[in-house]
Amino acid sequence: MGFLLRVLFLSLFLALFAHRTKAKDLDSSFGNATNIRPRELASGRCNWFRGKWVYDASYPLYNPYSCPFIDRQFNCQKHGRPDTQYQKYRWQPFSCPLPRFNALNFLEKYRGKKIMFVGDSLSLNQFNSLACMIHSWVPNSRTSTGQKGVLSSVTFEDYGLSLFLYRTPYLVDLDREKEGRVLKLDSIKSGDAWRGMDVLVFNTWHWWTHTGSAQPFDYIQDRHKLYKDMNRMIAFYKGLTTWARWVNLNVNPSQTKVFFLGISPVHYEGRYWNEPTRSCMEEKQPFFGLEYPEGTPMAWVVVNKVLGRVKKPVYFLDVTTLSQYRKDAHPEAYSGVMLADCSHWCLPGLPDTWNVLLHATLFA
Repeated sequence: MGFLLRVLFLSLFLALFAHRTKAKDLDSSFGNATNIRPRELASGRCNWFRGKWVYDASYPLYNPYSCPFIDRQFNCQKHGRPDTQYQKYRWQPFSCPLPRFNALNFLEKYRGKKIMFVGDSLSLNQFNSLACMIHSWVPNSRTSTGQKGVLSSVTFEDYGLSLFLYRTPYLVDLDREKEGRVLKLDSIKSGDAWRGMDVLVFNTWHWWTHTGSAQPFDYIQDRHKLYKDMNRMIAFYKGLTTWARWVNLNVNPSQTKVFFLGISPVHYEGRYWNEPTRSCMEEKQPFFGLEYPEGTPMAWVVVNKVLGRVKKPVYFLDVTTLSQYRKDAHPEAYSGVMLADCSHWCLPGLPDTWNVLLHATLFA
């Protein structure tokens, strides 16, 4: 019931918002509502996103000490996390098996191809993870890395497969103007760097919640008007609508597969899983109940609504619920080396499952 109430509330909220901002303008990129195509789950006919976490002694999928591609903040074992059980859980869907990751098949199918992750530090998490998952199968393969500004890369030279990361926390533009730093809800100039990819995996949400000194902008711009601030859920909806317009105008489905990673949850407060005195720093096991107490995030509803209106195929990696269960899988404060972090994920860890789902969809 809680989820249905959230959906109803947001639908009414967005309907009122669209009325006040001329709904015909919002829908101009998507066509008439009667022609809206339902979003495409990455799992296709089988729902890979409903299931449970099970202990698997064969996990993790790679050794954190031998993978050279893990960002410092995600390498929990190397920086003192004493327990390893969080690495031993495998996602098991209720209705069907989830194919195991096979990097040799992956490398052969995507020989000479380009895969790009576009988004914030959760995209970095997933980018690092996939590089490690592939490396563990071909540890002696020649690799090269690169970094220039917001663009990073790992190339498996013997196969010509390149993985890219394009860091852009909002997907829409964040520019420095004479007024200050401006978040532009209706502009994506950086999209030129996303062209020519064989696979694009997008992600955004966490930075939309940052306020005060933690937010990297001074103003929000929408339709040539500057605002000191606005309701962040409305801003998120507008920004995603601009991203959807970019996909409609710039993606050729015969050349590029597009994915959107679902909302990655945080576990700073134990009330989310009915233990109000705790946080992720004390958790050593996943949540094993069937219904996560916090319910579905409102941001998920926004993503679902926007994806349902994109004309081009966009595959939804709906990882929100399975990630909510993983309250145990975050970096913590170890020996003063790392800060407590209940929003990113240890590697090996949860992002490996995101990539198992990506791999399964690409081979479906």
